[in-house]
Amino acid sequence: MPNPTELTVHQKSRVLDVAYDDGSAYSIPFELMRVYSPSAEVKGHGPGQEVLQLGKREVGIADVEQVGNYAIKPTFSDGHDSGIFSWDYLYELGRSQESLWKQYVARLQAAGFDEETGRAPGTMLPGSAPAKSGGGGCGSGSCGCK
Repeated sequence: MPNPTELTVHQKSRVLDVAYDDGSAYSIPFELMRVYSPSAEVKGHGPGQEVLQLGKREVGIADVEQVGNYAIKPTFSDGHDSGIFSWDYLYELGRSQESLWKQYVARLQAAGFDEETGRAPGTMLPGSAPAKSGGGGCGSGSCGCK
């Protein structure tokens, strides 16, 4: 798996930009990270024990802690902080986010929620807009943050 070369947390747009040494770059929405957190609280302890995450459309990331040389541990604004996101897992989230998003919306619908419950109003499906490479992160004006 490739190694990350750049990681930028965009608070205003609520996405994590990750660039890798293979030239790939992904903008991963915080909501997608939160609903697919690799923690036992979300994934359960085995197949079929996953817990559907609701009300995460406005979730933010309050802090990001590096875990060794292999992962990050974000603290989400809803208090969730037990997921350790390896570089490989972030790569898979970025690469597969469109299909993961569709699976999440299908799970919401199966539970009786409308598909917009899982998405911030006006947000495009993840993966429909390529990540910007270079140009700086928050504070540079490239993401709309100031």
